[in-house]
Amino acid sequence: MFFIIKLFTIFFLSFFCHSLKSSSQIIDFTYNGFRPPPTDISVQGITTFTPNGRLMLTNTTMQSTGHAFYTKPIRFKDSPNGTVSSFSTTFVLAIHPQTPLVGTHGMAFVVAPSPSLPLATFGQYLGLFNVTNDGNDSNHVFAVEFDTIRNMVFNDTNNNHVGIDINSLNSVKSSPAGYWDEKDQFTNLTLISGKQMQVWIDYDGRTHRINVTMAPFRENKPIKPLVSIVRDLSLVLLQDMYVGFSSATGTIVSEHIVLGWSFRVKGEAQPLVLSKLPKLPVWNSKPTRLYRFYKNWVPLISFLLISLLIVIFLVRFIVRRRRKFAEELEDWETEFEKNRLKFKDLYYATKGFKDKNLLGSGGFGRVYRGLMPKTKKDIAVKRVSNESRQGLKEFVAEIVSIGQMSHRNLVPLLGYCRRRDELLLVYDYMPNGSLDKYLYNSPEVTLDWRQRFKVINGVASALFYLHEEWEQVVIHRDVKASNVLLDAELNGRLGDFGLAQLCDHGSDPQTTHIVGTWGYLAPDHIRTGRATTGTDVFAFGVLLLEVACGRRPIEIDHVSGERVVLVDWVFGFWMEGNILNATDQNLGSEYNQSEVEMVLKLGLLCSHSDPKARPTMRHVLHYLRGDSMLPDLSPVDLRGSGIMLGTNHGSNESGMFTTESTVAYSVLSSGR
Repeated sequence: MFFIIKLFTIFFLSFFCHSLKSSSQIIDFTYNGFRPPPTDISVQGITTFTPNGRLMLTNTTMQSTGHAFYTKPIRFKDSPNGTVSSFSTTFVLAIHPQTPLVGTHGMAFVVAPSPSLPLATFGQYLGLFNVTNDGNDSNHVFAVEFDTIRNMVFNDTNNNHVGIDINSLNSVKSSPAGYWDEKDQFTNLTLISGKQMQVWIDYDGRTHRINVTMAPFRENKPIKPLVSIVRDLSLVLLQDMYVGFSSATGTIVSEHIVLGWSFRVKGEAQPLVLSKLPKLPVWNSKPTRLYRFYKNWVPLISFLLISLLIVIFLVRFIVRRRRKFAEELEDWETEFEKNRLKFKDLYYATKGFKDKNLLGSGGFGRVYRGLMPKTKKDIAVKRVSNESRQGLKEFVAEIVSIGQMSHRNLVPLLGYCRRRDELLLVYDYMPNGSLDKYLYNSPEVTLDWRQRFKVINGVASALFYLHEEWEQVVIHRDVKASNVLLDAELNGRLGDFGLAQLCDHGSDPQTTHIVGTWGYLAPDHIRTGRATTGTDVFAFGVLLLEVACGRRPIEIDHVSGERVVLVDWVFGFWMEGNILNATDQNLGSEYNQSEVEMVLKLGLLCSHSDPKARPTMRHVLHYLRGDSMLPDLSPVDLRGSGIMLGTNHGSNESGMFTTESTVAYSVLSSGR
């Protein structure tokens, strides 16, 4: 029994002593000035106490650091792995720059694991960190900076800001120095004004909210904080930490002064007795020589340098702009000047010919969508390579002439532009794009037969206009599905006159250069190199078959790997007596079978190997409109008459695509 009582007594005395030890832990202090110099505040670097009780963190010594720390550890956690308790501090500071209104490096309130920071450097690091440890989680440093230089490395707000720092001078949140009054209006405070300002820093251990508030001296604490953020400091601060101030100078110096300081853990810091705080000295109002230099000469020098830089920039900009938009204008172009568009306008219309405005590309150029800056008109601009200058004048003359044509089924050619080694042809923009994207490879949007028939009627009408109705004969030379554009009402419009050729009615074109697209080239054009209205009819016949069958002029058979010519493929069905089996499956079953059959046979007739057997576009229009009946010819009659419509490449059966085919293939990508 005696042993138990003795054991209980020892345990009670031990617990009582531990309680006394815990209760003796310092949790708050207040300094209404620092006179006499307190023994529980240590100073390092250039920090000193003045006789009248001011804590001078820095003086006029350049490139130095100054620290002042409360020497006793403050217990921020009840256990090493616990949460940080609430704490609060308030102090009065003043910053006096050596050169009036010229900021230097600032100061900071700091919570650190040691009462000294020996590895910290001066200047931009404010005596807190150095170039190697800034940003390291092992620092365990919480600080509130009052910085008077904007450092882009640390993403500073401006050159007069307050920031919350955690292990780094790259603040987690910052704000220009100032305060919010009772009317919720923000008022700036200039840190380097040399005036006294009071600061409050509060951390709520329950909500983890950090509030930093400041106000002019002798003003009440504003209700709304200047900087506020929620951050749990439990992983930042250790169980026992030290509190104090840090500051630094650079090549330009300021005096950083603390006049009074109060701190408390687990409660609100005691208010400072402002009347007991030491007075600030009367600063010398006479401007220093350095300040007079800054005031009188720096603005003038800055103005001259900025003006010089602006002039240099403008000169370079104008020169580069002129080079960028330089155009060639030769004497012979004066007669076409009204049809010539400015490259600068086309450049801005297409936003610099960006790929996002690309409508399509082919062997003869790339087409871009644009919006003319002045007229707000939608346009399509085709950039055509023009490495050869041969025949350029005649080409431009033909383009300008074609631009004068007006027909509802032609894409209007608005004009041209010539620059360096390229030509730019400008057309009206067709919102529904080209016909080919509605025909091949299971298109997302398909056209019904009524719409397709409307398109081929429109193209036929356009070709008849070109061949017979205009003042000159226009041979398009590149009739194909990708050159048939659909307007907003899905009307077919024939476009791209980059290869077109003009001649007078009753005369033959003299050009013998083979141009066009493989699959649309007439055999007679390949043999002679001469383009005629009949070669346009041949290409139109292939187009008719494309529209009705939904197939390309030449395709590769996936099973045999051989090329399949569309004309031969359709002719094969006709030979077997079931030509409608060539119809595009995407048409379904709801279509006019007699119309489709007529279009298929008309396509074969137009693609006749003998140009004399092909109908003219006038006759084609009569057939399409029902004004005339298609000749009643059987495939046997055609074969018996030697009228073979097409052939596989290299075949000699019809005498068509033999040696000439190789020639045609070599010129598929050639221009005029």
